[in-house]
Amino acid sequence: MTAAAYSRILLKLSGEALMGDDAYGINEEVVSRIVSEIAEVSRLGVQVGVVIGGGNIFRGMKGAASGMDRATADYMGMLATVMNAMALADAMRRFDLPARVLSALRIDQVVEPYVRARAIRHLEEGRVVIFAAGTGNPFFTTDTAAALRGAEMGAQIVLKATKVDGVYTADPKKDPSAQRYHRISFDEAIGRNLAVLDSTAFALCRDQKLPINVFSIFKPGALKRVVLGEDEGTLVHS
Repeated sequence: MTAAAYSRILLKLSGEALMGDDAYGINEEVVSRIVSEIAEVSRLGVQVGVVIGGGNIFRGMKGAASGMDRATADYMGMLATVMNAMALADAMRRFDLPARVLSALRIDQVVEPYVRARAIRHLEEGRVVIFAAGTGNPFFTTDTAAALRGAEMGAQIVLKATKVDGVYTADPKKDPSAQRYHRISFDEAIGRNLAVLDSTAFALCRDQKLPINVFSIFKPGALKRVVLGEDEGTLVHS
């Protein structure tokens, strides 16, 4: 068996990734496929943390744009991530993959509260840890939560799962000549104004020397190839 390049990873999943081709909500077939990919990586002995977004249910920025108080809208978005995290954990149960949901907001009847030492213990015992409710604070994105939890957990890399198989010189859907960056430094990404993560998350990863790999979660086997250190997606490094 090929050895994994990383022993502990933080996977950032958007809420939209759970929709598939649906206009809203959670597509069970898509969730099952994503969980099967995570299970394959976990069976390599890799410790997996997941930060999940909530945009398939409610997006705080959109609520604020429609006139809602921004903090209220962001808290509603955090609750949406808890729903997604519970759905993801339930799908993992069906795959016999042990998982725990830890929420930055206290909802003790349904999920565990986020405690750093508890999260690390779950990882060390082979459980997938799904971090819900972002950072627990308004005005911060789940990208920032992924960078923060990755640094706190001592993850070796943050994996940003998207619909595109990496970072390109231009939008590959609009420009057929666009080229994928295989590897790029943080400074180069800043200089070329590449949208890797939001600026707060990107700065945190850069300062902590925590590499980022942007890859497509819809490309079969891509997650495993990233974890094995193969040329998949775009690696952003110090």
